[in-house]
Amino acid sequence: MAFGINRMQLKEWKEKIDGGEIAFLTHYWLDDRFPSYKTVTKVGCNDLEKLKRWGEQYGLKAEWIHSRKDGYPHFDLIGEREREILETEGIPYRLK
Repeated sequence: MAFGINRMQLKEWKEKIDGGEIAFLTHYWLDDRFPSYKTVTKVGCNDLEKLKRWGEQYGLKAEWIHSRKDGYPHFDLIGEREREILETEGIPYRLK
């Protein structure tokens, strides 16, 4: 279950993806499979090759890309790896 973002933030994320940018969206998230994690960052881009190359630099595998029917392919980042990648990308990790 996702929460903690508004429609404008989601719209901006989708617009960046549609524009071929690597786009980041961090929100609160609860999933019984991962009880110790409270946030997820979705990193998306509609240019799959660009998204794959971006992921490779962080050891993310292409098969981990969620290719959605609505056209917003993305990686899901959680846990310490999420924080490390955001830090490397210069994106403040604001959620706790």
